[in-house]
Amino acid sequence: MSCMDVQRLRVLRELADRGSVTAVAEALSFTPSAISQQLRALAEEVGMALTEPHGRGVRLTEAGRVLAVEAEAVLTAMARADAAVDRLRTTPHGLVRAAMFPSGARMMLPGLLSRLAGVPDVELRCRDVDLTPATVPALSADHDVVVSHRDEAMDSPYAATRLVVPLLREPLDVALPPGHPLARRRRLRLDELADQPWISVSVGWPVDDVLRTLALRTGTSPRVVQRVNDFSVTEELVAAGHGIALLPRYSTDDRGGRRLLRRPLAGVRAARLIEAVLRPSAAERPAVRVVLDALRAEADAVVARG
Repeated sequence: MSCMDVQRLRVLRELADRGSVTAVAEALSFTPSAISQQLRALAEEVGMALTEPHGRGVRLTEAGRVLAVEAEAVLTAMARADAAVDRLRTTPHGLVRAAMFPSGARMMLPGLLSRLAGVPDVELRCRDVDLTPATVPALSADHDVVVSHRDEAMDSPYAATRLVVPLLREPLDVALPPGHPLARRRRLRLDELADQPWISVSVGWPVDDVLRTLALRTGTSPRVVQRVNDFSVTEELVAAGHGIALLPRYSTDDRGGRRLLRRPLAGVRAARLIEAVLRPSAAERPAVRVVLDALRAEADAVVARG
């Protein structure tokens, strides 16, 4: 397979992840017309249409989607070969780009950076991104590692095309203000909380998914009075008595019960799964593997402390 063939496969893979020719052109530093030309040439090579018109742009045909999966396999094999040679020459080195959801960064990023301080040739550059599971594939096109979270009752929406590395299961507790009438209870049933003012996150975001799943299972209708995506703001609202919330156990600052009271739900499992998600080809880089090892170690330490 020639170098040009590999470049065309890379273009197809990027279109599958990014959804538009314009986005692919921006990511690969080409013009949109050059990207379209690459896609046409690849279609001529395989002898069938790989894209079709869709609105003002294009989308992959069934053949295009199948070939995009195989393209990732080819690029992964090439990355594996490069990594094997790189390991013979030197220790892991280079820049690793990561994206983490904000409360996950609050929980794990300081310790992660401390662990990587002992690996001077690997540089981690991380940004916090308010993400949903649906945005993870596109984020992993721009980052080597994406730390994501989702409702444990939900099937992984990206396991077929991404490498998913489990990090930890974080239980969700009911957060109450000090002095709440239910504070003396060790466990709380969702049905007895239905009339309480709930503070949740935006519809479709993790944690709200959990609350809605629990509501369906119990036949309740929680009364949501505020929707705030920043858990640190939610903590302040709960502490001030403006409502109750489902908050993650390990990353909530309850000040030992002085600021917030946390109580588990009775009779149901409520948790978010925290995972590292990346392209298989990215996982072949030795520097990325170093970051993944440090992430797993930090996640284990979080659970141990919790």
